[in-house]
Amino acid sequence: MGKTFLLITKGDDKVRKIRGETLSGWGFIAVAMLVFLLFTLYPVVSAVITSFQDYKPFGTEWIGAENYVTSLGNSLFWKAIRNTVVYTVAVVPLSLLVAFTVALMILPFKKRTQAVFKALYYLPGIASGVSTAVVWLWLYDASPSGIFNRLLGIVGIPSQNWLSSSSTAMFSLIMMALLSSHGSNVIIYMASLHGIDNSYYEAAEIDGATFMQKIRYIVFPLCKPTTLFLLVTGIIGSFQVFMNAYMMTGGGPDNNTTMIGLLVFNNAFTHGKYGLACAQAIMLALVIAALTMFQFRVMGDDIDY
Repeated sequence: MGKTFLLITKGDDKVRKIRGETLSGWGFIAVAMLVFLLFTLYPVVSAVITSFQDYKPFGTEWIGAENYVTSLGNSLFWKAIRNTVVYTVAVVPLSLLVAFTVALMILPFKKRTQAVFKALYYLPGIASGVSTAVVWLWLYDASPSGIFNRLLGIVGIPSQNWLSSSSTAMFSLIMMALLSSHGSNVIIYMASLHGIDNSYYEAAEIDGATFMQKIRYIVFPLCKPTTLFLLVTGIIGSFQVFMNAYMMTGGGPDNNTTMIGLLVFNNAFTHGKYGLACAQAIMLALVIAALTMFQFRVMGDDIDY
């Protein structure tokens, strides 16, 4: 009788423990789900609904797909798309190439030296975007005393109006992006390179492979998942770029640096066209989703995660 009672008691304690752990798990999940519902799902659903409305603080009117039709027939919308595509095509591949090259150059050093270089490259990434833009505004100063204009003066080239000229404004934003922080990409590539087993390099050396052959036949294929990840996230980030254009040029001159993110912001908070801004944001999200699926379809077939 005593043994039976003891077994029942232990069984009850085990059931209580399992129930307690289950409730704790559901509690943690509930907090995460609540945050997701309030700050992700609700804004997305609200934006979709608003995109079909002529939204006003008082007297909102349902207008159907008119905001989408207006956007597709607006030349400024297509110009913003074109500017965003040009910026993306120029910045993303070159940024990955720079990060990959820097990671390869750091790799031969000892771990402590690698840590120093990774910290130095990552340091600009923790700086405020506004403060970084202020520094670049100083570099791009159109007067002869501007840093870049001084460098041009050394070789006899006239001073340039970097941010106010249609021929140099977009180039200036692209150069700013390329010369800014690559720290996170460098660190991710470094982690990928450390994950390659030395036996591959040893086998390649036995076969007489050169340095470039090792890069082509060993490093490139084994770093392909990392490259795909950085390519996808880089394109998503560049299609959403806002601060650089807003702080540096304001979208000018003649809207030659107006990105789609800046256009959405201006429609919503400058012109008060919230429905139109939401429609353009939804279309931007669909374009990003389509590009992401395309990248995984093209590059992700032979990748094992």
